[in-house]
This record gives sequence, C-alpha cells and structure tokens, in this order.
Amino acid sequence: MVKKRSGARNSFFKSTRLNINLFKMIVRIWHGRTKTTDAEPYRQFVIDTGITEYTSVEGNLGAQIWQQKEGDITHIWTVSWWKDLESIKSFAGDEIEKAKYYDDDKKYLLEFERTVVHYEAFDFAPIP
Repeated sequence: MVKKRSGARNSFFKSTRLNINLFKMIVRIWHGRTKTTDAEPYRQFVIDTGITEYTSVEGNLGAQIWQQKEGDITHIWTVSWWKDLESIKSFAGDEIEKAKYYDDDKKYLLEFERTVVHYEAFDFAPIP
C-alpha cells in the first residue's frame, strides 16, 4: 500500500509496506563528446554555464556531471532532476527535447547532438 504523505510535495509518497519514502521526478540527460585533453576545461565550462543555469531554475532538484574516458575521446553527460515538465520548460523553452548549447560549446564539442532524453525517475530512501 502506498499512500500520499500529507503536506510537502505532491509527488512525495510514503510506502507503509516497504518502510521507505518514494519521490517521483523527471530526469533530463544531455550527452556530448570532447577530446580527452579538453575534458577538464570543458567540465568547468559546463559547471559555469549549464549546471549553474539548471540549478538557478525553480523546480530543479539538482544536477550532476558524468564523465567517461575512451582513449582520446571523453563522453560527458549532464544529468539533472526536475520537479515536473513545466520546470524543465523554464530552463529549455517549449521544445524540451531540443538540446541547449552555449556559444563556447563549439570550442570543445566534437559534435552537437540535437536532442536530450527525459525519464520519469523514482527515488527511494529509508524512513529514518
């Protein structure tokens, strides 16, 4: 049995059967590739631009940068969590599937992927 917790967020639930809290959110994932020699300065650029902008938008629940080196190429993902699709629109505009780029991305990226992906995510945490 899952019941809605009174107060707090609409999408925050308490499971009496599993003794956990459940929080539903939307995850937005963007992917890019850069030269491994540019990975560190590009990561800082992403922090200064995208991550800073993500986290300034009401409804953003946090963000991370994931990175994977494959020889001379490094893959970089930004993973951000959002309260709902309307919150994402505040960041991305009405076309939320369209990737958002900054002018200096062209200094680092090897290609420009047109889209991002969104997923419903469910976070489970033990009840203290």
